[in-house]
Order: sequence, then structure tokens, then C-alpha cells
Amino acid sequence: MNPLEELAHAARRRGFDVHRAPARLPEVWGRAYLDWIQSGRHAGMAYLARDPRARIDPARRFPWFRGALVLSLSYAYPEPPRPAGGLRLGRVARYAWVRDYHLRIEPHLRALEDLCVRLGGRCRGYVDYGPVLERAYAAASGGGWIGRNGLWLTQSGGSYRHLAVLLTSWAADPAAPHPNRCGRCSACVANCPTGAIVADGVVDARRCISYWTIEHRGLVPLERWAGIGDWLFGCDDCQTVCPWNRRPRAADPLPDPELAWPDLSSFFSLSSRAFARRYAGSAFVRSGRASLARNALIVLANRDPEALAGLLSAALADPSERVRATAAAAAARTGRSDLAARALGSLGEAARGYVAQALELFG
Repeated sequence: MNPLEELAHAARRRGFDVHRAPARLPEVWGRAYLDWIQSGRHAGMAYLARDPRARIDPARRFPWFRGALVLSLSYAYPEPPRPAGGLRLGRVARYAWVRDYHLRIEPHLRALEDLCVRLGGRCRGYVDYGPVLERAYAAASGGGWIGRNGLWLTQSGGSYRHLAVLLTSWAADPAAPHPNRCGRCSACVANCPTGAIVADGVVDARRCISYWTIEHRGLVPLERWAGIGDWLFGCDDCQTVCPWNRRPRAADPLPDPELAWPDLSSFFSLSSRAFARRYAGSAFVRSGRASLARNALIVLANRDPEALAGLLSAALADPSERVRATAAAAAARTGRSDLAARALGSLGEAARGYVAQALELFG
């Protein structure tokens, strides 16, 4: 068994599906990424625009890089029951129903890197961070294709797949491209609430609910509120309608109902430290309490103004100006312009402008 195959075998024993890809990506992926960046479709994720050519060709940073192992792990968990009690209105993206996948996958990558050294090679593993185009390498492996929603799809596992890439010093042969099995289906495009899928395989983050509810740390533009609907954290609409995702398959680990259906009121009653303790190990911690509280206010303004009214007092006194400004805007949107106007005095200039816009739009 050659070293690359031995490494792949070790990854399979750890529960991953494994595919090989050559170090050099087809030019089409590099051009697509540069076009995406140059058109501003990465929104506020400035890190994605830093040295894009090194992302397209990791050998610029790692001259020893000869071939990649693409590791994938299913998160097609069945939906858990909604817990009783609390304010459980907001939807959470399926991947976040269990422990943060970075924390789950990274120890495996470190172990595989150690094995790589023992086999006499060099390796570097990444999971959803670092200078690697994971989906492009997944497509180059021939194990699946990039669907209309921009996600990597396989016939056996759909698109609910975490991806990691292990760069290695061993060469991998080019693979034949997988046929695109989307056919004429455009369910993902038709069902995206914000029209974020702007071309086949191209998602504009400036319109994407996942960007605004997870990545964005500031105030959410008022024109984006209606499209967010009841999504508290992320969005799966383009995946739930995909025919390749019809049946959940992942059985381990079991999803946590408290992560799939969190109590929205907890984001206002917990301190940031208490929030970090309560949701330790979850994807929520990376976004932080204030972002979840901000999102909860938008969800309630969209779906349950009566429940929102019960939280406004705490939200308008929140330590985070971001939360206070969002609460004031939510008050304006739900007919409480008096509360919104009174909140102006507790806000800085930019936040006051945000609330003033809400008063003009909704008041």
C-alpha cells in the first residue's frame, strides 16, 4: 500500500468518505473564484480576498504540495423534537444541531498529519478555513459535482457534507469529472428566500441569510429582515428542497434539541460568559451572544410581535449597542415607534442612523 492510500485508509477508519484530487485545480475554478471576489460577492468576508491566487494554488505557500485527500462527513441528521417551554421559534441550520464540526474534525486532521510524518511525507489539513478552496478540490476529485446552490453534491450523500482537505506531498492522479446530476431541477433557486443564487453554482453572500445571521457582526440591513424570516442561525432552504437530500442519513452524533430549537429568551437573560458556558462546543459560540440576540429580535419581529413585546424591555437595556439598536428597529417594525424613538439617546451615531431609518421605513 502506497503512503497516500495508507493515509486515505486511515481517514476512512475515522469515519470519513475520502477522495483524491491533484494539486493543480482546473483553470475554471480559479477564474470562477476570482470573478466571485472581484464582483464583491464575498460581502464582508475580507479574509477571502486576501491573496486569492494562493487559495487557487496552495503550492504557492506549500511548494511540497503534490496531491490532496478530500474528506467528507455527513450532517444529514434527522430533525429532533422541539423541546417544551421557552421561546423556540427560530430555525437553525442543520449542521449546527450538534457539536461544532471544527472541534469534531480538527483532532482527526492533526492525527492524520502525524501519520503523514511517520509515513515520510508532509501534510497540512484544513476544515473550512485557511487558504484552500475545499469545494473546488471536492469537485476535482470526481466524487461529486457542484450543484446550482454552489454546494458539493454526491449521489449517495446529497449536499449535507462537511468538507476537509488534507494537502500532501504525494501526487494524486487527475480524476474524471463527475456528471452534473442537477439536470433541469432549479428547486434551490426557486426556494431561496432572498434570491442569493445568482447563477449556476454562484451564491452572492450579500443576499445570503447564512452570511447575515452567522458571519456578519454588525447591524443587519433593514431591507434584509423580511427575507430572513424565522432563520435564527444560517439557512438550509436551498438544501431541504434538493431531491438529493430527501432522506436524512447521518445517525451519529444525535442532534441536540436545545441546539436545533434554542430558547430565544436565553440570549437576553444570559451574560456573554454564561452564554459561552451554556453553548460551549457549539457553533453558536463563534458568533457570540449578541449576534444570536440580534437575530432573535429579527425573527420575532418577522414572526411573533407579541412575543417580541415581552423581550423588548430587556433588549433595549442590553449591554450590546448592536442588540439595543436592533431592538429599537424591531419595535419600530412592530408598531412601537415610541419605544424606538426613546432608545435613540442610548445609541452612538451609526446606530442612531439605523434606528432613524427604521422609524422612517416602518413608523
